[in-house]
Amino acid sequence: MTDPYNSSAIRATPSVLNDSMVTTALELPGYRIVRNLGLVRGITVRSRSIVGNFLGGIQTLFGGNITIYTELCEQARHETYRDMVQHARQLGGNAIIAVRYDATELMAGLTEVLCYGTAVVVEPNGA
Repeated sequence: MTDPYNSSAIRATPSVLNDSMVTTALELPGYRIVRNLGLVRGITVRSRSIVGNFLGGIQTLFGGNITIYTELCEQARHETYRDMVQHARQLGGNAIIAVRYDATELMAGLTEVLCYGTAVVVEPNGA
């Protein structure tokens, strides 16, 4: 049986950073880091609307997943991720390693969401 993680042919260096080249790990399997471009980040500050708070309050009465807040969180994470990837592309990176999310409540109802990582240039192992 072959190793599914190491048996594929050597891939060409990606010219465009895509989601498969973004990882929470400190390295990208099958690639070696040839240049570190530094920290990249995306940030957004979100608030809940009066309507959102009202609907979220109603959902809390029934328990379970509070979908209106889940959607708000997912939108914020998506925006920060997109901005981080754009930042890495501007620096010439074709991968991002050590990606993390962080959130801080700045004041009641106002939350900062941050997505950050290290932009790098990688090339396939053996290249």
